[in-house]
Amino acid sequence: MPTGKVKWFDASKGYGFVSNPGDEDVYVSAQVLPQGVKELVPGQRLEYDFAAGRRGPQALRVTVLDQGPRRAKHKYKPEELRGMVQDTITMLDTNVLPALEAGRRPDAKESRAIAEILRTIARELDT
Repeated sequence: MPTGKVKWFDASKGYGFVSNPGDEDVYVSAQVLPQGVKELVPGQRLEYDFAAGRRGPQALRVTVLDQGPRRAKHKYKPEELRGMVQDTITMLDTNVLPALEAGRRPDAKESRAIAEILRTIARELDT
């Protein structure tokens, strides 16, 4: 059985692809996943049997070898993130909106600080 890594898998669509060393990527349907496995994570290692399908190689049986790369953990607790979001809203209301309403942008130093705070919040929400 070949061993490959999950390239991508969309649980809502019910399929994805796994790498096939030295050959074309293999289509993986949710129907061939082991019992209890609902989705696959990019980078997760699998063993699989496959056959040639109409549109290319298709997995027939899949064995999950690991849980894949660990997902990023949250750096801030929900209550800390809540405070950051509230403070950011206040800062935007008092510093950014008045400048924009006056037809200008906040100065560069302030803009960089605000952008970094927004990126931090976005990373926390995205993980």
